[in-house]
Amino acid sequence: MEVNLKIAEEFGLKKEEYEKVCKLLKRTPNITELSIFSAMWNEHCSYKSSKIHLKKLNTKSKNVIQGPGENAGVVDIGDDHAIVFKIESHNHPSFIEPYQGAATGVGGIMRDVFTMGARPIANLNSIHFGSSQHKKTKNLLRGVVKGIGGYGNCIGVPTIGGQTSFDESYNGNILVNAMTVGLVKKNKIFYSKAAGINKPVIYVGSKTGRDGIHGASMASASFDERIEEKKPTVQVGDPFTEKLLMEACLELMEGKSIIAIQDMGAAGLTSSSVEMASKGKLGIELNLNKVPCREENMLPHEIMLSESQERMLIILENGKEKEAKKIFDKWNLDFEIIGKTTDTKTIEIFFNEQKVVDIPIDFLSENAPQYDRKWKKVKLPQKIKFKKNEFKSLKINDCLKKILSNPNICEKKWIWEQYDHTVMGDTIQKPGGDAGVVRVHGTNKAIAASVDSSASYCNSHPLTGGKQVVCESWRNLISVGAEPIAITNCLNFGNPEKEKNMGEFVECVEGINEASKYLEFPIVSGNVSFYNETKDKGIKPTPTIGGIGLLKEYSKIMTMDFKKIGNQVIVLGKTDGHLDQSIFAKEILGEKKGPPPEVNLFNEKNIGRTILKLYQNSYIETSHDISLGGIMVAISKMCIKGNKGIKIGKLNNLMNKFEYFFGEDQGRYIVEIKQENLTKVEDILDKNSVHYDKLGIITKDSLEIENEPKLTIDELKKYNNNWIKDYMVN
Repeated sequence: MEVNLKIAEEFGLKKEEYEKVCKLLKRTPNITELSIFSAMWNEHCSYKSSKIHLKKLNTKSKNVIQGPGENAGVVDIGDDHAIVFKIESHNHPSFIEPYQGAATGVGGIMRDVFTMGARPIANLNSIHFGSSQHKKTKNLLRGVVKGIGGYGNCIGVPTIGGQTSFDESYNGNILVNAMTVGLVKKNKIFYSKAAGINKPVIYVGSKTGRDGIHGASMASASFDERIEEKKPTVQVGDPFTEKLLMEACLELMEGKSIIAIQDMGAAGLTSSSVEMASKGKLGIELNLNKVPCREENMLPHEIMLSESQERMLIILENGKEKEAKKIFDKWNLDFEIIGKTTDTKTIEIFFNEQKVVDIPIDFLSENAPQYDRKWKKVKLPQKIKFKKNEFKSLKINDCLKKILSNPNICEKKWIWEQYDHTVMGDTIQKPGGDAGVVRVHGTNKAIAASVDSSASYCNSHPLTGGKQVVCESWRNLISVGAEPIAITNCLNFGNPEKEKNMGEFVECVEGINEASKYLEFPIVSGNVSFYNETKDKGIKPTPTIGGIGLLKEYSKIMTMDFKKIGNQVIVLGKTDGHLDQSIFAKEILGEKKGPPPEVNLFNEKNIGRTILKLYQNSYIETSHDISLGGIMVAISKMCIKGNKGIKIGKLNNLMNKFEYFFGEDQGRYIVEIKQENLTKVEDILDKNSVHYDKLGIITKDSLEIENEPKLTIDELKKYNNNWIKDYMVN
């Protein structure tokens, strides 16, 4: 096939990018070479619109062993143990084909973790769908949840936490972000940097098919009315094969034969071979006739771009091939020597005894386009002045019932009950709490993990929203008693060629970085997903943060359920009653404008550290952070979880009670304290300059506020627990 500009554009390259390819090569590329350039230069693989901003991120701390640039981030948790973790998007494939898109998203992120020598110990996910009224939402939700469960459950890794939200901005482009946490010995971490000349390059795992060809390019473009034509670009997963591949790789890693290892993810054999050679500043030679294929007459560019799942590329020490092959034969997996490392700093590919590719590695990596795109700053919106008469006819209880039934507030048990959250036998806290918690097997330690995003806040003011989502992750880990260690991010945005979207990205990243630095909560891995839009309508900016923290004694975990009648309930952190961008403002007052709540990083850090002090002294019985829906939603969920009520005392301030109870001010927690510990707790709070309000006393079976009828726990459950189940069944 003759290569021309039209074909280059079909492959996702722009006119000037194609001209740059021809100029670098000093000739016209053939179809296979053009495919390789299109794969390595697309947004998904090259980060060409985001790289200059990502370089500014805070990525280091005393605990960080490996930051961004590898398959996943690695942090030290002491006792010769390290945690490997990362979050990634599989948005476009999941919208086209929800089951396989979500399933292969889970499979891909698990490979990123076990390719570094870590055994996956937990999965999490952040999934975002269009309006519940949209015709596609129900089927997309059903397919994605089945895909996540179908893959994770089969491979035997617990799903311990997650987040699900609904917003009309995702009507044409849902988000599926998958996170995996793995455990590794510090002296057994494996990397993807090639080393040595004439070392065998080994292909292992499943055979190569035509599924997923141009998948990375599809993920780097917007959707239009021809979306159905893109189904062949979606990969097809087999979790049972992935389980075999994981066990075979981990068995091989027990020895000393691996020089480098890389999973074949986006752009398949192309990205894995180029990245390994590029990191090692070496060349690589491949013979495509040696690649195990499951379909006949596959062309070189199809073999190089296939994103067939459950495959790895390994560079071995010479003489270790037979020993390694025995392991993969035992697990019934393909094992083929398909090439070698060279000193040419070039990728050379042969097919049917002809050289079909001859490209200097630098042309694909160092010379990939990098754009400093124009962007617009977002002004902080003016605060809404709510009038007193807007609240006159409202009742706290009626507002609470409506908010508890909101799709973004309601309990998501229907979803997480489809995931196996106890397999492996180390889950300490299953989904539904502030953070999932899984024990480090055979020790007293546990890892807490959570995923968070706040698209409404980021849409209103990206800088503030970026800070808030990092703080939300921090609070969720603090709430279970964990010391926050590090974060991974999945940055989901619209078309970066539009100044507004690029501005949202730049300012969200700035906010994330500011909070990360101040809280000493480094970013060690991540993913950027641009072009999340259909027919020119993009999503709200949605950076997702995956946080992990360490519990030194898992038996001392804090949970959010109320424990004992008669105990005191306190709100830590000041409540100013910020209603702009709140669930209350949108659901009850019909107001969607205004700024997000202010984020005070000093208060976030100070209050979080103070809670950890109280926790270490065993002064706290229960803890829960206050987020969407404010104090009333947080309290209701604590009542539901503990099957106990609360009598809320008279408010001592002059604030509008709706602002107090439903405001979404940041940096706040609700804690339960025994009466005998109250004075000691107050002393510590005063000493650390932490504002607090005595909210009320735990009672038997109802939520009681002055001048309002009692709400029984059963009533709270009825409004909070049934929406998603009713929605999916009816």
